[in-house]
Amino acid sequence: MCNLLLLQKKPNKTISFPTPVSSIVCSTIYSMAIGARHYTVKFLELESSSLMKCSLYRKQSFHFSNSSQRYNQCCSLSMNGCQGDPRAPIGTIETRTLPAVSSPALAMDRLNSAISDMVKSEPPPYTSGIIRLEVPIEEQIEALEWLHAQDHLLLPRCFFSGRRPPTEICFNGTSASSKHKLLSVAGLGSALFFTHLRPFSLHHWRSIRRFLSKKCPLIRAYGAIRFDATANIASEWSAFGSFYFMVPQVEFDELEGSSIIAATIAWDNAASWTYQRAIDALRATIRQLSSVLMRVQKKVPHSHILANTHVPGKASWDHAVKRALQIISRNDPVLIKVVLARSTRVVTAADIDPLTWLACLKVEGENAYQFCLQPPHSPAFIGNTPEQLFHRDRLSICSEALAGTRARGGSELLDRKIEQDLLSSAKDHNEFAIVRECIRRRLEAVCSSVLIEPKKAIRKFPRVQHLYARLRGRLQSEDDEFKILSSVHPTPAVCGYPTEDARAFISETEMFDRGMYAGPVGWFGGEESEFAVGIRSALVEKGLGALIYAGTGIVEGSDSSLEWEELELKTSQFTKLMKLEAPLLTRGQSRIINQNQKVR
Repeated sequence: MCNLLLLQKKPNKTISFPTPVSSIVCSTIYSMAIGARHYTVKFLELESSSLMKCSLYRKQSFHFSNSSQRYNQCCSLSMNGCQGDPRAPIGTIETRTLPAVSSPALAMDRLNSAISDMVKSEPPPYTSGIIRLEVPIEEQIEALEWLHAQDHLLLPRCFFSGRRPPTEICFNGTSASSKHKLLSVAGLGSALFFTHLRPFSLHHWRSIRRFLSKKCPLIRAYGAIRFDATANIASEWSAFGSFYFMVPQVEFDELEGSSIIAATIAWDNAASWTYQRAIDALRATIRQLSSVLMRVQKKVPHSHILANTHVPGKASWDHAVKRALQIISRNDPVLIKVVLARSTRVVTAADIDPLTWLACLKVEGENAYQFCLQPPHSPAFIGNTPEQLFHRDRLSICSEALAGTRARGGSELLDRKIEQDLLSSAKDHNEFAIVRECIRRRLEAVCSSVLIEPKKAIRKFPRVQHLYARLRGRLQSEDDEFKILSSVHPTPAVCGYPTEDARAFISETEMFDRGMYAGPVGWFGGEESEFAVGIRSALVEKGLGALIYAGTGIVEGSDSSLEWEELELKTSQFTKLMKLEAPLLTRGQSRIINQNQKVR
């Protein structure tokens, strides 16, 4: 095995532990948060003879960041909430709503004035707490436009846009007339964050829940969890840890007919993060913000592709699918389904701006979730996913089964023909039934009752359509939320069945680190939480290219070439934004339709 050095700056300390070749990047230095401490990570360059001793099986690892100087403008560091005692109650959790104003500039003035008043006043008589200051704006402004107006080097940042119908929130009470529908949220800086190298656990969930309250529904922790927390973390995912959640320092909420700008401070003396430090960090972040909005382009200027590399390549893909089918076709198979994925590294002549890409995805993603998560010293993880993992509203839980894929038809008649082909396909029904029944059993293990309606239908998106079922259940306690999260992830739609056998096959076969791809992406709130599955996603850094991820389910009857075509279809929402790939993808989609309109 090879060595990875963690160099802690204060106090000076070096930790060495083994890491596989997948995590080695020559002479590259990163920053990593472990607990509340920050380390510099240096991946050591070893000679080729040493590399052969490390591992006979080499996974691909990608190098994004060239220099720590790129991140000099990161927002002030804040508290890692995982270091607090999850059993200790928070002293105060409150939301203060200020009078509404007509513009973002006036909202920032009012917010700054309220923060100045807090500085002059006596600090709260609590050793821990979280306070949200919010200013309603009497105009609907896109949250993504606000985020795009900010310096892209100000990190961390996040964005989450739910599907319709959107969440309803209340101002100053619970009357129906005061409810507003929340469409999307953008956040910058972290009032507190939660991350660790260890897998997300009940302890970590309680650490997050400690800062949330039903009385303050918009105090939320946004983030993501790795697909497989037991797998080694490759360098491109190092800043995310096994999970990364943040409560934004400054947040912009887009509602139907209005907007909100908010600032949040959080402190816990037991974690050495005082009220005064929290106030100072917030003021440092706000000084760097802009209230001048810039409209995000909904169309990306076409750019030539300088490099386009698939991992695995087509030959390796064919071999992996063949091996999976051999196991699946045995008389007593240990695998019924496995989902294999591909990573595509794209480098273009012009910069790839993750927020511009996200805006383009949002145009065609009305029935999908859009998200962006970017910790400090990290590329941005963005996506346009159609798949809900679960949504909790108090004790009510809903989830979805989504499987089987076809392209959309060029005409209404062709689209209906493709739809009927999907509904009547025995292979696709088998794959879909595996997903639906597995989720049903997992919900029944936690919920008092489970209802499936519809049991099998078609869900259409602008470029693809899937088989779909909706499952609803009722928790016995809101504290069962962690059980739901840990039981429904990973679903057979992104992993396979049986889960552990499929996960083991993926770990042995795939030549790259999935990271947060196909993992839970979303938010925890006091009375409500929602997570999507992080598919149809990419890891993007402005000026340094993108890693685009896609996967497809392998079951009895799968064909490796058709599965490859499905990967092309799924990644086309990204590659269509770039010039050279578009004609190739169009020809690939034509071939799909000619083969009985099948994508698989």
